[in-house]
Amino acid sequence: MMSSEELRTSFSDFVVSSSTRKEGQTNSSGDSSSEGGLQVTCFTEDLHDVTLHFQIVRFTKQIYVWVGCNTAKFGHLYAAATTRPDNRVSITSVLGGTSDNTGSGMARRLVLKTGLNIVLACNIPKGSPMLEAAAERKLVEKLKGLCYMRPIAGEANTSTAQ
Repeated sequence: MMSSEELRTSFSDFVVSSSTRKEGQTNSSGDSSSEGGLQVTCFTEDLHDVTLHFQIVRFTKQIYVWVGCNTAKFGHLYAAATTRPDNRVSITSVLGGTSDNTGSGMARRLVLKTGLNIVLACNIPKGSPMLEAAAERKLVEKLKGLCYMRPIAGEANTSTAQ
């Protein structure tokens, strides 16, 4: 099993494109808005005496997210998407656990916030709702910074009116 320090080193060595990446910078193998674009973002946060590692892979109509707690363990894997005709979110546990495990709620909320299909791998310990909420806040903050979030109704009108 990988330690947090080994994982940080692996994140810093991770390269998708041929350009050199500085710490905190996103590597991309194409414009995420273009057909077939792929953008990979990796970052680490220290929260509640725990080190959380994040990896976000943005495909054209889908986002893959991995959240690792202290180690490089894969954890449970969930797939979430909106269903037709009523745009409700449907979630399934693809690997490990059931739909009530840590991460399934996060996957559902990410679909609602991004409007995209979400595949989420999460190894946050069960019974740690504060840690899960903090991890989700950091993830949403990063997704906003990357412009992956769905615009909130009325937000576009407000920003253009000023």
